[in-house]
Amino acid sequence: MDMRKIKVLITDDSLLFRNILKQELSKDSLIEIVGTAIDPIDSQEKINQLKPDIVTLDVEMPKMNGITFLKKLMLENPTKVVLVSSLNISVFDALDAGAVDFVKKPDMSIQNELNSFFLELKSKIKIAHIARLRTNIPINIEKLPISSIKLETLSTQKIIAIGASTGGTEATLEILKKLPKEVPGILVTQHMPPGFTKMYADRLNRICQMEVREAVNGDRLNNGLALIAPGDKQMRLAKDAKGFFVRCLEGEKVSGHCPSVDVLFESVAKVAGKNSIGIILTGMGKDGANGLLSMRKEGAYTIGQDQGSCVVYGMPKVAFEIGAVQIQSPIADIADVLIKQLNKK
Repeated sequence: MDMRKIKVLITDDSLLFRNILKQELSKDSLIEIVGTAIDPIDSQEKINQLKPDIVTLDVEMPKMNGITFLKKLMLENPTKVVLVSSLNISVFDALDAGAVDFVKKPDMSIQNELNSFFLELKSKIKIAHIARLRTNIPINIEKLPISSIKLETLSTQKIIAIGASTGGTEATLEILKKLPKEVPGILVTQHMPPGFTKMYADRLNRICQMEVREAVNGDRLNNGLALIAPGDKQMRLAKDAKGFFVRCLEGEKVSGHCPSVDVLFESVAKVAGKNSIGIILTGMGKDGANGLLSMRKEGAYTIGQDQGSCVVYGMPKVAFEIGAVQIQSPIADIADVLIKQLNKK
């Protein structure tokens, strides 16, 4: 086992926050703070000089905004970046530009919030360290062409369930962006904090053909609608005489997460069975693997993202190894695989 520490460069314009980050992250035996930077220009110089494994970056920065900096960095000197950001729409532009993941900035006056923030940041630095650096990033994901395969049969009985974690915001977007407007109802569980799931849904809604929104308890599913699980609730599929709807309720973490992919997939297995398609995407850990296996056992068609296109080949790997995945596919092809499956009589 390589015991070399993960070299981290902290980039933040607040002296107080830089110092707190340095102090807390240094307590982790696997992390070494090699330096701090006060703005993107400073960060750029120190990346060249210190060659860190990971850079933490605030999106709102003086001299150059974080997104512009990221795009420049990914072109000139690709480096793994974990964003530390307030509730801000540009987080998704930064993930789009190649950042590995993000952590929401804490309210400094709430001790509990600070503690969970540091746990999460340490964990995401370690995940980013083993993640694949996305270098072949589509210049503009919004301009990706939609699938050339036509959707032939329209079935309101079909349900598509997608689960993802690290790297998943862009992977899910790449699938949804290529699907036609009248696609069957889609449910997405993406590990993400509250607040961000609403912004993520709004972003997808702007870019994709179908309607995308953050799920609300009781929402009905119909063709041309994708629902994103809210950041602090468990989303489950349910059915009554009128058709499919979702239950979004506060609950304990399952498989380490709320929302949990396992919770979604298990409910889809039970409620929709063979009328469903399950897709497990990039992410650390194993959330969703058992749920996808339940779906497959109930006759659902199951797709796993392949290793080569994953930022972290964790969740799809476990799902594949336990026999939950029928077909593995690169992210660029999953929309086509999905439409072909929907077209099968």
